[in-house]
Amino acid sequence: MIARRGADRRLLRMALPKGSLYDGSVALLRDAGLDVTGLEDPGRQLTVRAGGVEYIIGKPTDIPVYVAYGGVDVAIAGKDVVLEADLEIAELVDLGFGACRFVVAEPQDAQHTVAELYRHLGVIRVATKYPRITDAHYASRGLQVELVKLSGNIELAPLIGLADQIVDITATGRTLAENRLRIVEDVLASTARFVANPVSLKTDSQRITALAAAMAAASEEKGPQQ
Repeated sequence: MIARRGADRRLLRMALPKGSLYDGSVALLRDAGLDVTGLEDPGRQLTVRAGGVEYIIGKPTDIPVYVAYGGVDVAIAGKDVVLEADLEIAELVDLGFGACRFVVAEPQDAQHTVAELYRHLGVIRVATKYPRITDAHYASRGLQVELVKLSGNIELAPLIGLADQIVDITATGRTLAENRLRIVEDVLASTARFVANPVSLKTDSQRITALAAAMAAASEEKGPQQ
């Protein structure tokens, strides 16, 4: 895919995700020897320039799009959003922090098991923010599902009769338990990844691979992080 750049080509452009991965991303960049001036408290700024890098701060689910379409050269993104986006992206390093997992959950007090519902109806209804990952999981088990895509609190779906099960991300399972849901199956694990635009990786290979090596070393030194 062609990388379209409208800014200074001398700057490496890197996207960072807002939210739960942001602080860990900045800390790892600092440990890898990058200048993170202005990133600790960017306020409302969406771009920050420091040490030859232009940082783009974006919504986590938008990060793979920025990378695949050449808006940025490299990025830190959760494995979950990379998989769900299913775009042409080069995954370079598992950074080891931001660990969470996709799980299947259902009501603790369900009157009928999902197996019974499936035998009776031939389909089960599943709510999720991640339809691609969810569809692939159930397809691998040979189950037909009706997907309900939500963007808010997925835990509500079974409680109001909108879905039989949910597929969502959790770190501890606490929120699910607090909403009277039980985990019945693991889908996959997710951590933060260092990714690159394939064209940028070819045309700026030396700088990107050196950065990937520095981040890998910093991640290994820090060890597994939550």
